[in-house]
Amino acid sequence: MKPLDRIFEACRAAPRHILLSEGEDPRVQTAAARAVAEGLARITLLGDPARILPALADLGSTPGAVSVIDPVHAPDLDLLAAECHRLRAPKGVTLDEARNLVRDPLVQAALRVRLGQADGTVGGAVATTADTVRAALHYIGRAPGITTVSSFFLMLSCAKDAPIKGGMVFADCGLVITPTAAELADIARASAASARALLKEPPRVALLSFSTAGSAEHDSLARIREALERIRESDPELEIDGEIQFDAAIDDAIRSRKAPGSRLSGRPNVFVFPDLASGNIGYKIAQRLGGLTAIGPVLQGLNRPANDLSRGCSADDVLAVIAVTSAQCEAKA
Repeated sequence: MKPLDRIFEACRAAPRHILLSEGEDPRVQTAAARAVAEGLARITLLGDPARILPALADLGSTPGAVSVIDPVHAPDLDLLAAECHRLRAPKGVTLDEARNLVRDPLVQAALRVRLGQADGTVGGAVATTADTVRAALHYIGRAPGITTVSSFFLMLSCAKDAPIKGGMVFADCGLVITPTAAELADIARASAASARALLKEPPRVALLSFSTAGSAEHDSLARIREALERIRESDPELEIDGEIQFDAAIDDAIRSRKAPGSRLSGRPNVFVFPDLASGNIGYKIAQRLGGLTAIGPVLQGLNRPANDLSRGCSADDVLAVIAVTSAQCEAKA
């Protein structure tokens, strides 16, 4: 079974409640109607009901199947404003300012998830990544014990003629620009947990670089080597190696020549890039030239699931991120 089909199947077994903050966008409406019709999730859209409800009807959605909340006139705005003020008062936000803030659909969606009114939220079809992530960090917050919130793309190689098939996690391709050794270790640990939850496979992690097993020397390699030491100390059972070049990581024969002492037992399913530039370039090359499907950026390290979309996303992309968000809810349950 293809990885995404497996995720969809898990969602149908235990549908979660997902809030979509950009309910007036046609792509989001289409994905919402499909998610409910296919039994993947319970969906609430934030936006003007006068614009959303006729669009849902045109899509053939059963009346009431997709819930709609008007973020400007919701009856519980005072409750949301009080929670917003409690969270942001240390930063100088007044109660009046909080009352205005909660009318922002991104902020409101995050607060509703924080208060347990929904299991997760998805935005970013219209809003920027910066705004989407900021709302999640401010109003949902980091998971206990987490210092680094990062992101990953779920990369799916399912074409008939693909040389390698299956799912992979690429991180961090969307958030942390130049991670320190400690942040790189956090990203690797979180990505391993994400692979375990979404792919249902034991994680095998490669810390990528331009060097394999000390074949080069440069100041930038120190971060990767220190990250590896940190991970092996804190998570000795995690199958991980680095620094390692992509060809050595992906190909067993090349790895046996370049890194005969590697602890990787097979092809990695988690690839951790040394910085945001290489990660973002790498996933787009895999997507555009390699034909892989890229789902994300998916956020990891938050107290409850909240995920971003590309502003160039399709309805299929939104549906996939709804499913991934639902699967993250299952992993936290």
